[in-house]
Amino acid sequence: MENTTSFNGLYGELHMDQTDTNLLAELRQNARLPLSALARILGLSRSTVQDRMNKLERRGVIAGYTVKLGQEYAAREIRAQVMLKIVPKAQDEVVAFCRKLPAVASLHTISGEHDLAAVLRAETTADLDAAIDAIGLLKGVERTQTSVILSTKFERAR
Repeated sequence: MENTTSFNGLYGELHMDQTDTNLLAELRQNARLPLSALARILGLSRSTVQDRMNKLERRGVIAGYTVKLGQEYAAREIRAQVMLKIVPKAQDEVVAFCRKLPAVASLHTISGEHDLAAVLRAETTADLDAAIDAIGLLKGVERTQTSVILSTKFERAR
């Protein structure tokens, strides 16, 4: 019997078997793999792979396909983690502002002393500084704490 993973999501309960899990792992490594290559790797027919991908897309497991930056390019990016302490009820405005700021790669609600954690990416220190200043000056932001990321030891694809 094949292992399955179940979870409840927006579209109800979703069962993913090991084949679906393997398919997702291959797509995380290279979302541009042709169907024929995916089929060969998974030991399935092209139509079966296409069928599974369609089902995963319909159920919201696969929301899109993206570009994975090369290590050389990614190493030139300047990244920082910015912790934000915000006033009560300011979260919606802060989130909306950060969503529009291209330097903000991700934004997370967190527990502890700070309320939000942002990961910023920029091509220059001046661009990074301008983004941090813009966030710090935003109404509702009490204070920020920034840590520039010096290197990445490893990063897992999700």
